[in-house]
Amino acid sequence: MRVIVVGGGVVGTMHAWQAVERGHEVVQIEREAEARGASLRNFGQIWVSGRAGGEELDTALRARELWERIGERVPGLGFRAIGSLTPVRNAREHAVAEAAVARPDAASRGYELVTAAEAREINPALRGAFEAALWCERDAAVEPRTAQLHLRQALEATGRYTFLPGREVREVTGPGAVRDDHGDVHRGDAVVLATGAWLSGLVRELVPDLPVRRVRLQMMQTAPLGEPLTTSVADADSFRYYPAYQSRALDALNAGQAQAPVAAAHKMQLLMVQRLDGGLTIGDTHEYEHPFAFDTLEDPYEHLTEVVESFLGRPLPKIRHRWAGVYAQCTDTTRVVHRQQVADGVWLVTGPGGRGMTCSPAIAETTANELGW
Repeated sequence: MRVIVVGGGVVGTMHAWQAVERGHEVVQIEREAEARGASLRNFGQIWVSGRAGGEELDTALRARELWERIGERVPGLGFRAIGSLTPVRNAREHAVAEAAVARPDAASRGYELVTAAEAREINPALRGAFEAALWCERDAAVEPRTAQLHLRQALEATGRYTFLPGREVREVTGPGAVRDDHGDVHRGDAVVLATGAWLSGLVRELVPDLPVRRVRLQMMQTAPLGEPLTTSVADADSFRYYPAYQSRALDALNAGQAQAPVAAAHKMQLLMVQRLDGGLTIGDTHEYEHPFAFDTLEDPYEHLTEVVESFLGRPLPKIRHRWAGVYAQCTDTTRVVHRQQVADGVWLVTGPGGRGMTCSPAIAETTANELGW
């Protein structure tokens, strides 16, 4: 079988991986010289802990298993089974963590409520003030800026994979066939459009009423911390954002403890993970209304800096990078991904939202199974 994958991000690359693993030939087409979208502009977190139950959690857990397997074969991914800690500072936040640990699926998520002293044994860099923490053993991390590069190198070594950058696919020309802006037609037994947040052009022509929206976020990265941050770190605002934490205790938190004004205005939470070079990737904000702003705002960065410094008990290293990114999210946020046959032999796979990096291996595996690869 010959598979054409359109899109060089992590979702597209994982579809290429699945096809090559199953013995097929793959041509992957990317409109940029390298992928430039959300697949690079993220934390690199394999984030199991906050996922809703059912299909979403099952997908995340399967993806976590696949990431670890792939990481053993592709060391350049930088896969680390580091887990995460969410420090809590008062009774309301503590109650949400307790409710999470009491969930029937808490064990599969690796949930454990630990004391502040136990949290510091797990992550000694957390020297700030907090009373306990939710420990999530199943969370992990990879290096988002280099993951696609190393995956492609492994794919190229098979002799059954070709990467074609700098080509935008403009037209479906027939069953399993597409034409790019160089005028070349690429024919296969199946075409997967994994175009991420690029929802215009050909995608709009094929699916005018696509049930997917775009979301903008801001993030930053620091100079090396100078010591290991041995886990990912979140704050209690992440309880408000992720569906796994829905409970009466969360209702009480929302009713009795308002977010900081800046965090509320920008729909913020803290997520933080250390890169292999020692720097910290920190975010994030959420903007849903179009048109998106073209500039980044300082208030969210100042808020994140304050929260991080309160957990670390020390000044944040110098901020070296600030950026905004856009990802695609199903308008029905309970859906893991939008997967649709849009023409004869052509499927569109998009809209995983902030789950793209986490769930991409399992999303691609499901596509491969459903298409009979």
